[in-house]
Order: sequence, then C-alpha cells, then structure tokens
Amino acid sequence: MRRTQGKKADLLGDVDSKTVSRLIGASSDVSLVLDCEGHILDVIVQDSALAAMVGTVWKGRAWADTVSVESREKIDGLLREAADGLPTRLRHVNHPLVGQDALPISYAAVQLDADAEVGSPAFLAFGRDLRSTIQLQRRLVEAQQSMERDYWRFREAEARYRTLFQTALEAVLIADAQTLKVLEANPAAEGLVGRAATRLVGTPLLSLFEAGDQAQLQTMLAAVRAVGTRETVRAELAAGLGGSGPVDMSAVLFRQEQSAYLLVRVLPVVTDKGARRLKGAAVLPSPAGDAGSALMEAYLRSAPDGLVFTDLQGRVTRANGAFAALAQLSAEDQARGEMLDRWVGRTGVELSVLLGSLRQHGSVGLFVTSLRGEGGAVHEVEISAAQLGSVQPPTLAFAVRDIGRRLAGDDRVPSKIARSAGELTELVGRVPMKDIVSETSDLIEQLCIETALQMTNDNRALAAQFLGLSRQSLYVKLRRYGLGDLGGDNSD
Repeated sequence: MRRTQGKKADLLGDVDSKTVSRLIGASSDVSLVLDCEGHILDVIVQDSALAAMVGTVWKGRAWADTVSVESREKIDGLLREAADGLPTRLRHVNHPLVGQDALPISYAAVQLDADAEVGSPAFLAFGRDLRSTIQLQRRLVEAQQSMERDYWRFREAEARYRTLFQTALEAVLIADAQTLKVLEANPAAEGLVGRAATRLVGTPLLSLFEAGDQAQLQTMLAAVRAVGTRETVRAELAAGLGGSGPVDMSAVLFRQEQSAYLLVRVLPVVTDKGARRLKGAAVLPSPAGDAGSALMEAYLRSAPDGLVFTDLQGRVTRANGAFAALAQLSAEDQARGEMLDRWVGRTGVELSVLLGSLRQHGSVGLFVTSLRGEGGAVHEVEISAAQLGSVQPPTLAFAVRDIGRRLAGDDRVPSKIARSAGELTELVGRVPMKDIVSETSDLIEQLCIETALQMTNDNRALAAQFLGLSRQSLYVKLRRYGLGDLGGDNSD
C-alpha cells in the first residue's frame, strides 16, 4: 500500500497536453485557463451549444468582467485563495448573456506551477453548469407556493362551509354511506332531536325515526347510494326524542377520497296550526325564510368561484361577481338573459353535452372546459352543476372554478386535442354513444381545422389541401366556428 502511494505523483507524469485538456473537460462543464492577472486565456467547454455562447465572447477578457456585479467579489475570493495555495470552496456566480437569462455556474480554482507573468497560465478554474439545478429549484419553489396557496384556499373554504353548516337553520346530518352512522350534526339537528351533537355522533341514523318508517327510509337511502340523487321521504321522529313529530327527510351522496357519505336534511312538517316549536329551540323556519335567504345571498355574493343560474335551455337568470370577473363583465346584470355558451365551452357542443347530462342525471361534477371573457381572455375552468328540481321555475346551477393557476410542468401540459379527448371519454356510460358522436363531431372538425392552420402558419389554401376541402368550404367552416380574421387571406 505504501509503495502505491509513493508513486502517485508519477502516475500522470507522461500525460500529454491533449489528454490533459480532455481530462479537464471531462471533469467540468466549463474550464477557464487564467493568467496571473485573472484574464481568460482559453475556455474549455464540452457542450457545443454552450461553447458557441461563451467561447469567443469570454476569451481575452478579465474573468471578473464576464460575471454580474454581485459575483465579482466571489471571483476575487477564488483567485486570492488559489494564489495562497488554499483549497477553494465552490462559489456560485452568474454570467450575463445578451438576450438570454444569466448563466449560473459553480466554480473552484487551483493555481498552476507556472511563471507569474502576464499572458502565461497561472490559474485553472473548474465550473459546473447549474441551469438544470436552478430550474429544478425554481419548480420546487413554484410547487411549494402552489401548495401553500391551495392549503390556505382549502382552509378558507373549510371555514366558510363550516360556518354555513353551523349556522344553517335546517337540520343537517352527515352519515357514513355504508354503516349509516351519524358522523356529524349541526346545531339545528340537535334542537330537532333534542340531543347534543356529541350524543348524536355514532348513533345509527335510522334509530332517530319510528320503527314503522325505517324500512322505507332504508329503501330510500339504498337508492341514493346507487344513483346519488336526492329523494325525499316523510317519516316520524322516534317517540323517545324530545322533538318527535313528522319530518321530511332527504339525502344526497358525496365522496371524499375512497369513502362515500350521505348529507341528510331533516325538515319538520309545518301544519296548518302553525310551526311546531322544538324542545330547547325556537321555531325552525322554512329554508325559504328571510334568514336563510339572507345567508344564501351573502354566500352567493362572496363566493370565490363563479356561480351562475340558468333556465333549462342555458339562459342566464343570475350570476355572481366572481363569474362576472371571469367573463370580463363590468356588472353582474350584464350576464342576465344571455346564453351561457356565449362564454362557456370551446364550442357550443360542450355546453349542449353538459346540459343534456344535467337533464338526464341531475348533477355533473368536474367538467373541464374553457371560458372566454368579453375582452378576449381565455380561462381553463372546471364546472360542477346541478338541476334544482325543487325550485320553480326549474333552474340549473353552475359553479365555475378557474383552474388555470394550477401547477403543471411545461413538458406535461397536454394538448388541446388530448384534453378534449379525455373529457369525451369521461362521458362514456353517462351519455349514449350515438349522442356523444353526434354532438362532438363539430368539436373534432374545429380541432382539425385549427391544427391545419397552425401547421401551415395560417395559409388557408394549403390548410384546405391538408384537410381535403375546397377553399370555399374551408371559409364556410371558418365563419361557422369563428376562427381567424376572414378579412385577409394569408395564402401567399
């Protein structure tokens, strides 16, 4: 072992200068040969693209002049430590480039055994390109910021919905869809059944009702679990409860992760003799009462997501401020009376598919599409909608959420066609195939035309050839879909 160590100094003694240059290049991304004054005599770069950017630009200049102002002190420290024979620590410096982002490189330097003359090699600097590391760090920061924004947005939403749950004037219970045990109850439910919320949690839901009504309630809840829609059944609260009496019970299914839950509403039946007073609570007014209306009106105005109400044909009857902001409207009333597809949907086909699914199933969730503002801005949005069958006239309610700010790496962003295909596959099993094919043919045709125009740089004559259409037929379809400015012809 000692013999081997004693010969280390002789192992590379006969290596020629060409091999030394290759070794230097292999050990670093950028290597600089410097004279005693810190001027760059030569630049050794393995990457051809990087060599084209810096090779001729840096040669002959002072090393400190090639870096940003805040990095010059680091260059002086590297040269000073190398001149003193000390091991240099890595330093991150930035090289400004014309018309491009600064080039980040981490350097270490060593002193060469050479004459201390100007123009002769005195130092060798080894650098590692940090662009990929900086890019990963930037994406990590963006991901952290996005997670922080989502976290606070969820916290704020939870606080709003928790306030709404606790202050609602109608009795609301949340039960496990499989075991039918109560998981949560609001104060109105406590007053209705005469039990504290802590005593309600864990109680079988059906035990709150008379034995004779439990069979029909069991059937109703099974139907809700199977279909997910809300149904209403009249039943009697159990006689042992302080607030026993006839009630209307309805339920709707919702899911969180892999679990299913039931949101159960229990409304006392108001008789002709007047509203029944609850034990330990005031009269429970109808949800259409002044307090309930004021609560829903406040939520409608302050909700961060766009909320829109339309008739069965999609004509807007009411919209909130968040939707007006997305649609670039100066006032909420500007949306009233307009068809929703004026803003929502890449084509009119998407909204017609959404409306058809709503009329058939009663609710639709996570429908991804785009929203076009009056000023030309386009937002990627996610729509959840429901048909309000208990409201007269029948009304459709839409919640529109802007998802354009969600983090997605550039290399993972799917194309417009891919997103549309993904949305179409989600309709399988919910809409008959013949309806999907007939209602999406226009969408596919528009996407083909857009792709052809992009491939030909908006040369419509060439695009028509690509599509197998005459130029006149292409112009007809461009007018139909509102694509491009038809005042000029970019055929040359």
